[in-house]
Amino acid sequence: MFKQALSEIVERTEGATGALIMGMDGIAVEKVFLPEGSDTNMDVAAAEVTSLVRSALRAGNNTGIGPLQELVANFDEVRILARMFSPEYFVVLTLSPDGNIGRGRYELRKAELRLAREFAL
Repeated sequence: MFKQALSEIVERTEGATGALIMGMDGIAVEKVFLPEGSDTNMDVAAAEVTSLVRSALRAGNNTGIGPLQELVANFDEVRILARMFSPEYFVVLTLSPDGNIGRGRYELRKAELRLAREFAL
């Protein structure tokens, strides 16, 4: 079920190269990569994004601005979108530099609602 959800996100987002469900421990629960995504070491990059997510969560809590919902990181070779769907898990979408961020954000929001239900069971 998780692999299918990730595949749908990648298929529906122009320029997407992969999607992962990540735990706060930096380990992927499930992942789907297109060939161009797997060539750029996205698995390792997504694990490293976990430290950014933890820092953003801590900043939100320490300053009282609330919990993290979404994080966007733009690099020369890739764009990474992360969306929280539970206190311990988030979904990551990797895109090419010209990928459709707006569509990616929309698909991650839909996935958040779907995955939150699945992980709550």
